[in-house]
Amino acid sequence: QVRLVESGGGLVQAGGSLRLSCAVSRNILTSNTMAWYRQAPGKERDLVSSITTVGNTRYSDSVKGRFTISQDNAKNTMYLQMNNLKPEDTAVYYCYARFGLNNYWGQGTQVTVSS
Repeated sequence: QVRLVESGGGLVQAGGSLRLSCAVSRNILTSNTMAWYRQAPGKERDLVSSITTVGNTRYSDSVKGRFTISQDNAKNTMYLQMNNLKPEDTAVYYCYARFGLNNYWGQGTQVTVSS
Protein backbone atom coordinates (compact mmCIF):
# COMPACT_ATOMS: atom_id res chain seq x y z
CA GLN A 1 0.00 0.00 0.00
CA VAL A 2 1.23 3.47 -0.87
CA ARG A 3 0.44 6.47 1.32
CA LEU A 4 0.22 10.00 -0.01
CA VAL A 5 0.04 12.85 2.50
CA GLU A 6 -0.68 16.39 1.34
CA SER A 7 0.15 19.55 3.25
CA GLY A 8 0.40 23.28 2.63
CA GLY A 9 -3.20 24.26 2.03
CA GLY A 10 -4.82 27.22 3.71
CA LEU A 11 -6.54 30.55 3.32
CA VAL A 12 -4.93 33.20 1.14
CA GLN A 13 -6.00 36.43 -0.49
CA ALA A 14 -6.35 36.74 -4.24
CA GLY A 15 -2.95 37.33 -5.80
CA GLY A 16 -1.18 35.41 -3.07
CA SER A 17 0.82 32.19 -3.21
CA LEU A 18 0.81 28.76 -1.61
CA ARG A 19 2.98 25.69 -2.01
CA LEU A 20 1.42 22.27 -1.63
CA SER A 21 3.48 19.22 -0.77
CA CYS A 22 2.72 15.55 -1.24
CA ALA A 23 4.87 13.09 0.68
CA VAL A 24 4.85 9.60 -0.81
CA SER A 25 5.68 6.41 1.09
CA ARG A 26 7.29 4.76 -1.94
CA ASN A 27 10.17 5.66 -4.22
CA ILE A 28 8.54 8.07 -6.67
CA LEU A 29 11.03 7.15 -9.37
CA THR A 30 9.11 3.87 -9.65
CA SER A 31 5.82 5.67 -10.33
CA ASN A 32 4.27 5.93 -13.77
CA THR A 33 3.00 9.42 -13.19
CA MET A 34 2.07 11.76 -10.40
CA ALA A 35 -0.42 14.57 -10.45
CA TRP A 36 -2.46 17.15 -8.61
CA TYR A 37 -6.23 17.23 -8.92
CA ARG A 38 -8.74 19.58 -7.38
CA GLN A 39 -12.42 19.45 -6.57
CA ALA A 40 -14.55 22.49 -5.90
CA PRO A 41 -17.90 22.16 -4.09
CA GLY A 42 -20.53 20.68 -6.37
CA LYS A 43 -18.05 20.02 -9.16
CA GLU A 44 -16.11 17.06 -10.47
CA ARG A 45 -12.51 16.35 -9.59
CA ASP A 46 -10.34 17.86 -12.31
CA LEU A 47 -6.71 17.44 -13.27
CA VAL A 48 -4.59 20.45 -12.42
CA SER A 49 -1.11 19.28 -13.34
CA SER A 50 0.88 16.10 -13.86
CA ILE A 51 4.53 15.10 -13.95
CA THR A 52 6.36 11.99 -15.08
CA THR A 53 9.53 10.49 -13.66
CA VAL A 54 11.55 12.04 -16.49
CA GLY A 55 10.13 15.46 -15.67
CA ASN A 56 7.56 15.94 -18.38
CA THR A 57 4.83 18.23 -17.10
CA ARG A 58 1.33 19.16 -18.14
CA TYR A 59 -1.04 21.85 -16.88
CA SER A 60 -4.68 22.65 -17.26
CA ASP A 61 -5.33 25.83 -19.19
CA SER A 62 -6.79 27.48 -16.11
CA VAL A 63 -3.51 27.29 -14.17
CA LYS A 64 -0.91 27.47 -16.92
CA GLY A 65 1.61 30.18 -16.21
CA ARG A 66 0.61 30.46 -12.54
CA PHE A 67 1.21 26.98 -11.10
CA THR A 68 4.40 24.92 -11.21
CA ILE A 69 4.63 21.21 -10.46
CA SER A 70 7.89 19.66 -9.34
CA GLN A 71 9.27 16.73 -7.41
CA ASP A 72 12.18 16.01 -5.13
CA ASN A 73 13.20 12.41 -5.77
CA ALA A 74 15.46 12.25 -2.73
CA LYS A 75 12.54 13.20 -0.47
CA ASN A 76 9.88 11.26 -2.39
CA THR A 77 7.85 14.43 -2.42
CA MET A 78 5.88 16.24 -5.08
CA TYR A 79 5.09 19.94 -4.95
CA LEU A 80 2.67 22.40 -6.48
CA GLN A 81 3.74 26.02 -6.35
CA MET A 82 0.67 28.18 -6.83
CA ASN A 83 1.14 31.87 -7.60
CA ASN A 84 -1.30 34.65 -8.41
CA LEU A 85 -4.12 32.67 -6.85
CA LYS A 86 -7.68 33.49 -7.82
CA PRO A 87 -10.96 32.86 -5.98
CA GLU A 88 -11.82 30.27 -8.63
CA ASP A 89 -8.81 28.23 -7.48
CA THR A 90 -10.68 27.48 -4.24
CA ALA A 91 -11.01 23.72 -3.92
CA VAL A 92 -9.77 20.63 -2.16
CA TYR A 93 -6.48 19.66 -3.78
CA TYR A 94 -5.61 15.97 -4.05
CA CYS A 95 -2.31 14.30 -4.71
CA TYR A 96 -2.39 11.32 -7.09
CA ALA A 97 0.17 8.67 -7.96
CA ARG A 98 0.09 5.70 -10.27
CA PHE A 99 2.39 2.76 -9.58
CA GLY A 100 1.99 0.00 -12.12
CA LEU A 101 -1.72 -0.69 -12.44
CA ASN A 102 -2.63 0.85 -9.10
CA ASN A 103 -3.90 4.35 -8.43
CA TYR A 104 -3.37 6.08 -5.10
CA TRP A 105 -4.86 9.27 -3.66
CA GLY A 106 -4.07 11.50 -0.75
CA GLN A 107 -6.68 12.71 1.70
CA GLY A 108 -6.81 16.20 0.21
CA THR A 109 -5.92 19.65 1.45
CA GLN A 110 -8.22 22.67 1.36
CA VAL A 111 -7.17 25.78 -0.52
CA THR A 112 -9.37 28.84 -0.08
CA VAL A 113 -8.73 32.07 -1.96
CA SER A 114 -10.58 35.15 -0.77
CA SER A 115 -11.37 38.06 -3.06
